[in-house]
Parts: sequence; structure tokens; C-alpha cells
Amino acid sequence: MNPVSPRNDLARALLLILITSLLIAGSLWVLRPFLVALVWATTVVVATWPILLSVQRRLWGRRSLAVLVMMLIMLVLLVLPIVAGISIVAEHADAIAGWAKALPAYTLPAPPAWVAQLPLIGNAVGSEWQRLSDAGSGGVLARLQPYAMLIANQGLAAAGSAGMLVVHLLLTLAVSAILYARGEAAACGLRRFARRLAGSRGENALLLAGMAIRAVALGIVVTALTQSALGGLGVWIAGVPFAGLLTVLMLLLCIAQIGPTLPLLGAVAWLYWQNEPVWATSLLVWTGIVGTLDNVLRPILIRRGADLPLLLILVGVIGGLLAFGIVGLFVGPVILAVSYTLLKAWIDEGLVPPVVTPDSVPTPADSHSPHSQE
Repeated sequence: MNPVSPRNDLARALLLILITSLLIAGSLWVLRPFLVALVWATTVVVATWPILLSVQRRLWGRRSLAVLVMMLIMLVLLVLPIVAGISIVAEHADAIAGWAKALPAYTLPAPPAWVAQLPLIGNAVGSEWQRLSDAGSGGVLARLQPYAMLIANQGLAAAGSAGMLVVHLLLTLAVSAILYARGEAAACGLRRFARRLAGSRGENALLLAGMAIRAVALGIVVTALTQSALGGLGVWIAGVPFAGLLTVLMLLLCIAQIGPTLPLLGAVAWLYWQNEPVWATSLLVWTGIVGTLDNVLRPILIRRGADLPLLLILVGVIGGLLAFGIVGLFVGPVILAVSYTLLKAWIDEGLVPPVVTPDSVPTPADSHSPHSQE
């Protein structure tokens, strides 16, 4: 009786697959609390790796000094918006409390004449405004009361997750520092794994994933920063209150691919309400410029980051945002870019033209041979 060869032992193969799957699942379960920070850190390091190398060249080739500078920059960029938001809320805490106390006795005035002249929405907004005004004292509060519990629950949830956000930020900084310091070794390990898994195709897919991350960082994030900065500048020059808070809101909306138009239009409406038609009209024109800037700037930046179809990147950004949250801005385009590249390589392999040998190519002598005259 011949023993079963290990290569033909089905039970052994199934056990190997089961044990390997359990090890992978267990490893992911252990790493689960750190996955978000790891994804964010990898995204930041891949997108800013050329900046690190440029800083290192200017610091006498010292990687440690370059990592320290990058950590300081990240700390400023991550901490300053949070501190600015908290300071803005704290600075206007008395005004917010006063508005909340005065809301039950607030009476909405009649709508101005220009509201009814607004295109498309003028009649609907004017009629709703007039109905709230006719309700008298407490009419606005009665209309907002059904949403009060929802707003309160959302506020409590945001306050409860603030501590976890700080933990994730600290973990992101720590992992980013490690990846900055040992980036070449990590990239070499990933490239070896990709080559072992799928040969040169896997390595090319890995390189394309990095290019997709860089393209999103250039096209989406830089465009969002530019639009929100220009929009905030216009709001601040026009004298609209809470300009800093509106700028942060515009940044979040731009990253979510909604754009800065809604907060800017709110500022325009407030200026018209305050009888400032010149500033309101100027800000309205500025809103049109800033709101359409992404149509020009984003394709240029994405093309500089990766030679990928623009539609694929945009669908990946929006779909990833809806599927995975804010981290999906980078995960979505990477998944679609790698899938697109592998599918394209597979299709191209099936369309390889036949190899032409010298024997199969007719020569002038063959055309005059006796057999060719038959």
C-alpha cells in the first residue's frame, strides 16, 4: 500500500488553509483597534514621502531631523484646527447661551421683498418664512423642537467620541514616525510580498496604489484646502461673524465632495439680511468663483499624481467616503485603481498579437516561384 503524497493529501491541504485563515483572522482581530490609525498613517506617509526626502536633503541627509520636522508639521496641522474650533466655541459661549435663552420668545419678522424674487426657491422660502412669522412668539422653537432630541444625541455622541479621536490622532502620529524612519524597509517588504503573491503584476499594482493615494492627496485634499481658504478669506473680508467656524465647515464639505457653496450662500443671505447689498453681491460673485474652482484645479492635480482615469478617482473618492467614512477618501480610489490595473493587464494578456516567425513571412522570391503561378 503506497503512502499518500503530501501534495495529494486533501485533508492536510484543508487543515493548512483553515489554520492559515484562523491566523490571519486572529491577527486582524488583535490589530483591529490600531487599523484606523495604521491606514491613516500609511496614507499620510505615502502622500508626503517626497516632502520628507526634500526636507532630509536640506538637513544634511539626517533622517532623524527630517522625521522630527515632519512630526512637528503634522502636530500643528492636526492640533491647530481642533484648538481653533474649541477656542471659537468658548469665545462665543455667552452669545450662544443668550441665543438659546431668547429662542422661546423670539418672533421671526416678515420676509423681505427680495426673498420672493429668488429664482426657483423664492415662493417656497417666502411662504414658509411667512408661516413662521405668523406663528408669533415661539413659532421657530416649535418648528425646531422635533429635531432637538436628534441634535442633542448627535452632540453627546460627538462629545463621547472626542477622547477616542485624540487617541487615534496620537496613534497616527506614532505610526507615522515609525514609517517615516523605516519607510524604505517597509516598502521593500511590501514589494517582496506583492511579487511573491502575483509576480511583476502584483508589484505594479502596489506601486499604482501608492500613486493613487498621492493623486487623491494632491487632487482632493489640496483642492479642499484651497477652496476653504479662499472661501474663508472672502467671508472674513466681508465681515461675516464666525468666519473661522465657517471655514472649518467649508473644509469638511469640500473633503466630502459637496463643496463650499452652502456656507458661502448662507453668508451671502446674512449680508443681504443686514442690508449690505454691496458686500453681499461681491461675496456672491466670489462664491461662484470659489465654488467652481475644483472643476479646474482638481483634474490638473490628479493628473500630476497618477496617470489614471479621472472618473475612476472621483467615483472611488465618493464611493469610498460613503462606504468607509472619511478614511474611504483614500481607500476607495486605491481599491478601484488596483482592480482597474489588474483587469486591464488581464485583458491585454488575452489580446497579445500572434508571434510572426521569419518562415511565415512571404519573400519576393516566393511570389515569383513556379508554385505561385499555379
